[in-house]
Amino acid sequence: MKTLSEIKQILQTQKPYLAKEYSVTEVGIFGSYARGEQRSDSDVDILIELERPVRIGLMGLIGLELYLSELLGLKVDVAIKKNLRKRIGQRILSEMIPI
Repeated sequence: MKTLSEIKQILQTQKPYLAKEYSVTEVGIFGSYARGEQRSDSDVDILIELERPVRIGLMGLIGLELYLSELLGLKVDVAIKKNLRKRIGQRILSEMIPI
């Protein structure tokens, strides 16, 4: 199981690639890892913001999740900031750890 610090370091080194390949402008971690409640079977929840007006289709999102999962050696769920619903979005943004 990777630590939050290790995950942050890996994501930080990948920011240029994520910007180039997926038009990602911001990356953050939320969920159990951000709250310090992760277990050995926890996934990593990653919030991204995309350069406007770029849209990442379903296949692009799946590709990004697979890329990050392989990179981190953990299951990854990716959420797009502009697609967050108000109530859940507020909670996610309040606990998010920016990269």
